[in-house]
Amino acid sequence: MAARFNVLTLNNIAKVGLTRLPGDRYEVGGKVADPDAILVRSQDMHSMPIGERVRAVARAGAGTNNIPVKPLSARGVPVFNAPGANANAVKELVIAGMLIAARNLLPATRFVDGLAGDDETLHKLVEDGKKDFAGIELPKHTLGVIGLGKIGSLVADAAIKLGMNVLGYDPHITVDAAWGLPSQVRKANSVEEVLKAADFATLHVPYVEATKNLINAERLALMRDSAILLNFSRDGIVDNTAVLAALKAKKIRAYVCDFPAQALVNQPGVIALPHLGASTREAEDNCAIMVVDQLRDYLEHGNIQNAVNFPDVVMARESQYRVGIANSNMPNMLGQISTAMANAGLNIHNMLNKSKGEMAYTLVDVDSAVPADLIGKIAATKGVLAVRYLPLE
Repeated sequence: MAARFNVLTLNNIAKVGLTRLPGDRYEVGGKVADPDAILVRSQDMHSMPIGERVRAVARAGAGTNNIPVKPLSARGVPVFNAPGANANAVKELVIAGMLIAARNLLPATRFVDGLAGDDETLHKLVEDGKKDFAGIELPKHTLGVIGLGKIGSLVADAAIKLGMNVLGYDPHITVDAAWGLPSQVRKANSVEEVLKAADFATLHVPYVEATKNLINAERLALMRDSAILLNFSRDGIVDNTAVLAALKAKKIRAYVCDFPAQALVNQPGVIALPHLGASTREAEDNCAIMVVDQLRDYLEHGNIQNAVNFPDVVMARESQYRVGIANSNMPNMLGQISTAMANAGLNIHNMLNKSKGEMAYTLVDVDSAVPADLIGKIAATKGVLAVRYLPLE
């Protein structure tokens, strides 16, 4: 009989994704007990107990700040995400943010909302007041893009199509991202170079220790007085105190972000949106489909793709009997695994091993059933974090 899996959902996950978990093999819902896996969007998991039976966590989105990745890594539990699934939604919001700021649409709307009188009076007030909201057009202005992953590349492409000049910086750009980048994007060699040249600067980097307060007082001082800063990446990448000081001193023109904070609310020059980046039906569907497919492939076959803490390891099934092993990245681990299997009389049909930082992961297909005591022996090997036996049934 095929193995069954319990999947706990901590948020509303799009049904189009959940339907990809067949009911004869999966129990899915917000009240599932003793889960094998957890599906989450934005709920903070840092303070919640995560049962020992949990073998995977999947985030229906890109960022994983709400998930205790390090403790899960120590248990050999992959944390999946959906990079790029909400990229178009975020791209459109960035472009909208640029236009809102460039054309002074927010104060203009507030001005109109405050008018009173008949149509003739309103017409006169509008004609007298509209000069205060004159803006700029996007063509020929320079957009600086810091971070050229999927979202940053889409923003760059859209800006070029709007007639803008684009300057990009990403010291960790992947080969795939580089291939997808429009050829018109000029390469910058530092964050400082981007900020000095940009009329608009947009941030598309992950929130890690190295990017905390990436935009600080020193870097804001480099920007043009008319510049507009956009942050649709993560809270904490911009120093809010520094950006408010820069706005007050008229060092920059506006700050547009998707992360409201008490310090930013009702501040002149700040346009703060209520975390709308991925809030479209299409993005929610795309994220759910992507992570559910990844989660199912891992639970049933041990394959790993788009885990933030594990290497990508995808191996086509060539045997009914498969073992997945998560371990610390240390010498002679493969040798110990293969020796243990040989001593148990197993013939290795196929094997794939990859590492990512301190983590390594191995898939092994063998030609006959794996004894339970061998799984226990491998699990007891120094450096092994988790072992899963995945026979086809």
